[in-house]
Amino acid sequence: MYLYGANGHCKVVLEIAELLNIPINGVIDKSPNSSSLFGYPIYKEIPKDCKNLFVSIGDNSIRKALVNQNSKYKYSSLIHPNSSISSRSKIGKGTVIMAGVSINSQVIIGNYCIINTNCSIDHECLIHDFVHISPNVALAGNVEVGEGTHIGIGSSIIQGIKIGKECIVGAGAVIIDDIPDGSTVVGNPGKIIKTKIIQDNND
Repeated sequence: MYLYGANGHCKVVLEIAELLNIPINGVIDKSPNSSSLFGYPIYKEIPKDCKNLFVSIGDNSIRKALVNQNSKYKYSSLIHPNSSISSRSKIGKGTVIMAGVSINSQVIIGNYCIINTNCSIDHECLIHDFVHISPNVALAGNVEVGEGTHIGIGSSIIQGIKIGKECIVGAGAVIIDDIPDGSTVVGNPGKIIKTKIIQDNND
């Protein structure tokens, strides 16, 4: 496996791969700060022998662009052994589940997501592709999070809420109402402070 991206997020992903005894061939970064990371070589381009790739970049839009540019490779999920995952949940390809995460019954996690340290996702939640759920986030049951959305650290979302795609939920926000696409929401209770127009395409 090669990891694409050599910054802080990559370091956590790399250590999960090590814990799972997944061989790491190297790291790819177009503008590396050094020639190696934790003893693994850093390449500026994807090596020709690459078959299995993992995009280890925290930014949702950059991660999506890189996956779309490199769709021919195999992408596996990485699940930290110190996470609690219901056998009735589903985890998509290219997704990382970090330490201390709790995922309950019939949760569906999409492709290329980041489910970060110590977050809790309760029953029957639906997390679409390219979502980042930050550390210590709490999602109650039946919450839906749209593609490309970033849920900020320590935020809480009550049951049954639907959050649109490409939203930003600020750190510590408490979400008690549905959130439309492209919204930035902060505070307790959460209030929309900005909305962007979302392009409807299949990129």
